[in-house]
Amino acid sequence: MAKKGKKYVEALKLVDRSKAYPVQEAIELVKKTSYAKFDATVEAAFRLGVDPKKADQQIRGAVVLPNGTGKTQRVLVFAKGEKLKEAEAAGADYVGDTDYINKIQQGWFDFDVIVATPDMMGEVGKLGRILGPRGLMPNPKTGTVTFDVAKAVQDIKAGKVEYRVDKAGNIHAPIGKTSFETEKLVENLTTLFETLVKAKPSTAKGTYMKNISVTSTMGPGVKIDPSSFAVK
Repeated sequence: MAKKGKKYVEALKLVDRSKAYPVQEAIELVKKTSYAKFDATVEAAFRLGVDPKKADQQIRGAVVLPNGTGKTQRVLVFAKGEKLKEAEAAGADYVGDTDYINKIQQGWFDFDVIVATPDMMGEVGKLGRILGPRGLMPNPKTGTVTFDVAKAVQDIKAGKVEYRVDKAGNIHAPIGKTSFETEKLVENLTTLFETLVKAKPSTAKGTYMKNISVTSTMGPGVKIDPSSFAVK
């Protein structure tokens, strides 16, 4: 195991690893223990009591965080005709059809999210081998395959995050930056928590929210007590 730096060791002393903290306290600790020289991303990790091998327990979707993520996503839209104009007006960074497909095939990746209209998916599908492994393939479940390109672009720009359960039953998602006020991070995390609670498959057995933790880019993880969320 790699030796941890002095600053990490100092930060770790502030965290009781055996304790699950109330949500507000956990966020404050993450802000306090972030020693990065840049505005670090705060990430939430959920360990869920689901079996991702079962099709109906593959939790996947997207949610717009009320206070955004602190990162501006560059959006590429694949569309034709009027839909191109709609995407442009909504603030898409790149709009087009086959010209951008060719660019991607030649190794261009100056974007973070792709939105495509359903009639473009036949063409976009050709990029499956390139986009799939990078997690960039548009998907109806996350709202990135749609004819309502304007709403899709606006949601992404407003701070939409995608979530997807991995093979071990974990979900990781950014909830903001360490420079955010504690209340804003709590609000973002609560929105994500509520979304995942609603996404619980009816076939999932036992404890659903097994473990929740938050961490900053280089800081230690802080466990959260799921019962401390003020769910409406």
